[in-house]
Amino acid sequence: MELRKLHPTFGAEVQGVDIGRPIDNETFSRIRNAFEEHGLLLFRDQELDDEKQIAFSERFGPLEKTFSQNPAGGTLFARQSNLDIKSGEPIPLNDPRMIYQRANMLWHSDSSFKVVPSLCSLLSARVVPPEGGNTDFADMRAAYDALPQATKERLEGLVAEHSIAHSRALVCPELLTEQQKTVEAPPVRQLMVRTNPVTGRKALFVGAHCARVVGWPEEEGYAFVRHLMETAIRPEFCYSHEWRVGDLIVWDNRSLLHKATPYDGARYKRLMQRTTVAGDAPTVMQ
Repeated sequence: MELRKLHPTFGAEVQGVDIGRPIDNETFSRIRNAFEEHGLLLFRDQELDDEKQIAFSERFGPLEKTFSQNPAGGTLFARQSNLDIKSGEPIPLNDPRMIYQRANMLWHSDSSFKVVPSLCSLLSARVVPPEGGNTDFADMRAAYDALPQATKERLEGLVAEHSIAHSRALVCPELLTEQQKTVEAPPVRQLMVRTNPVTGRKALFVGAHCARVVGWPEEEGYAFVRHLMETAIRPEFCYSHEWRVGDLIVWDNRSLLHKATPYDGARYKRLMQRTTVAGDAPTVMQ
């Protein structure tokens, strides 16, 4: 097993490991340590099916079931695709399933809208368009490090409200039902700075699901979150991944933001399968 850096501040390609086969504990320990250090790991040329992806994902921890609005809602997979699950044909771009996926093009951390936010996500490339459809990642650790000391002190102990209704409303206000907004995924509270328990590094915890700062006037909190986001997505903190069939990326939702980028869904087919590993505790009491 060897590592090749992908970006100056985060990300590494793992070479010499076939994750479709059983992995011994020593090798996985090295993978997990690399994950904690680099925040993002790329595995190339992996021959994965759903069963193999689940088996590897579960080495990191128990998996979440996907939010009901996703095309694969209620399963262990979040399907990022323009292909109908049953027919395999492209879904019309004005279909609610495609409108829902437009919010993936906003910078976000998967499942930050849950009481217990996720540890990490694993996304495998099954069908890739010949152009477009990159996934962009931003290093929230480096972004935090770059903040002025006064801003870091201001952030200490601050809590924000996260809501999937907020992020989806940025795309289409009528996208979610009242049941989904208030019962399935009501707003939750999260710390605005998270500390990695292994490395001790701090990271901003914001993104598209982050609606407001608890205890602050709404406009002031919104402006502060926007300011933090502008810092976090500066080019020197970002890596854009151009997918190849057989790629699998695992990334740390505690310390990275990510977003999808456009592709021509009327001309090209795309199928990406994501598994999401649950976190182990809330960041703050609700």
